[in-house]
Amino acid sequence: MRAAHRVILDTDLGSDVDDAMALSQLLGLPAVELVGVTTVYGDTLLRARMSRRIVELAGRDVPVYAGRAETRSGREIWWAGHEGALHEDLEGERVEPGDAVDFLVAQVVGNPGEIDVVAIGPLTNIAAAIEADERFAGAVRHLWIMGGSFTDDEPEHNLRSDSAAAELVFAAGIPTTVTGLEVTRRVEIRRDQLDRIGAAGPLGGVIVAEIEQWWRYWNVEWNVPHDPVTVLTLTEPGLFELSEPGTVTIERDGEGEGRSVFTPGGGATRVVRELDAEAVAEHIVTAIVAAGSRVVA
Repeated sequence: MRAAHRVILDTDLGSDVDDAMALSQLLGLPAVELVGVTTVYGDTLLRARMSRRIVELAGRDVPVYAGRAETRSGREIWWAGHEGALHEDLEGERVEPGDAVDFLVAQVVGNPGEIDVVAIGPLTNIAAAIEADERFAGAVRHLWIMGGSFTDDEPEHNLRSDSAAAELVFAAGIPTTVTGLEVTRRVEIRRDQLDRIGAAGPLGGVIVAEIEQWWRYWNVEWNVPHDPVTVLTLTEPGLFELSEPGTVTIERDGEGEGRSVFTPGGGATRVVRELDAEAVAEHIVTAIVAAGSRVVA
């Protein structure tokens, strides 16, 4: 029986730990067939190798493709400096030959109306796919974006990192759900949840180590799972309240570059307004534990 959701994950995995959490989460959800992973922004080969390592720790075989390294806007890449530091012999991890954008186009256009794209990094790959084939935008089943901030003037990292790509993607008319900072920040991962994740075999151990590395980077003992929250808008829509359809515009210049504004009416984009924070956190942890525990069993 085919899974309820056929998904491609487009990610800048390796900096903030939430990308690794989201990938692990998808691997633990029985309703999801993960068709592939594409990486974006900066050292995309390293990001792809890290993604492949997580896939293998979950006992799965999912193709991973490296995508666009440079931003469409020309904005400099932000790099935390710890990407890949916890993993030995990453050079040996298999990354598929070919380009992530070609893979996105082939899968989406070849299966019109069937593929959900979950985009949790800068939107450079998605913009390139839209430009590469005029059929792409109309063939995506739904686009799920972690990005933006819709209740204040704060530019969010993903949209700010490539505002030109974000502008193109939001103008393409793809049915889209966006989860912004004002929603994701209501959910936190703390120490008691790490204990559960860490018990889930080698995958759980790696995710805990990545979380703790991120905590050290910010000198905190908690983190916001922005990207896993976005995954749940696809798989557990009952935990969220959405806006009416509308449009998102992106500020392109100056200090406000990347700032996002939602205007209700006349569009194909919905913005997440509310969520059940406690239930969302529990679903995230449960899915990551499931991904790691399958290998243990």
